[in-house]
Amino acid sequence: MENPIYVALSRQMTLRRQLDVISNNVANMNTTGFKQQRMLFTEFVERPGLHEKVSFVQDRAVVRDLSTGHLAQTGNPLDLALTGNGYFTVDTVNGPRYTRAGSFQMNDQRQVVDQGGLPVLADNGQPITIPAGTTDIKVAGDGTISTELGPVGRLNIVTFPNEQLMTEVGAGLYVSDEEPQPAPVDTKVAQGLLENSNVKPVSEMTAMIDVQRQYQSAQKLIDSENERMRTAIQRLGRSV
Repeated sequence: MENPIYVALSRQMTLRRQLDVISNNVANMNTTGFKQQRMLFTEFVERPGLHEKVSFVQDRAVVRDLSTGHLAQTGNPLDLALTGNGYFTVDTVNGPRYTRAGSFQMNDQRQVVDQGGLPVLADNGQPITIPAGTTDIKVAGDGTISTELGPVGRLNIVTFPNEQLMTEVGAGLYVSDEEPQPAPVDTKVAQGLLENSNVKPVSEMTAMIDVQRQYQSAQKLIDSENERMRTAIQRLGRSV
């Protein structure tokens, strides 16, 4: 029977995908607002025969660690961090997208934009524009942006019923099929701070070494099982 080889191969396939996820975590350990990811594994049972049952490993999904990363002080008035659940809203050609990366700046039209130049939206669905000639930008805990001339808008900070269902679309942006909801009242905006990635480098390197060892162990099983089958076939051939 080749079932042990198939089981070991299924394990190797999931380990390779797990290694990709870990590598992505390591690559983004310095990315603002990035959330550590983990593979979710489940058991998949196959019945190749009437009285047979073979258990395989199946990678079901990628799960994000939604805990808040360390907040680093920058002193930049347009660097914003969220303490608690929630996402900033930015405008794209494909509609609103959501992000935890609050490294904002002003473009040549004095609109508040993210690092990719996408306008940051207010709670009225419009881009936030800083009046010409103003320099004193203040952001309150509820997301209200003001200058020496008064309030100019309030950031649209939202959350979703199931954040794990949000899809990452690159550049720290997410999209969801669920309807956005107002962020909880205990979610606050911190000015002059950025939320660092919540990736723990030592844990990721340890996990990478563990995955590599598990992969090698599965390969040894495949090699051993292949040798056992080869030997059995040779002995059967000599007995005929």
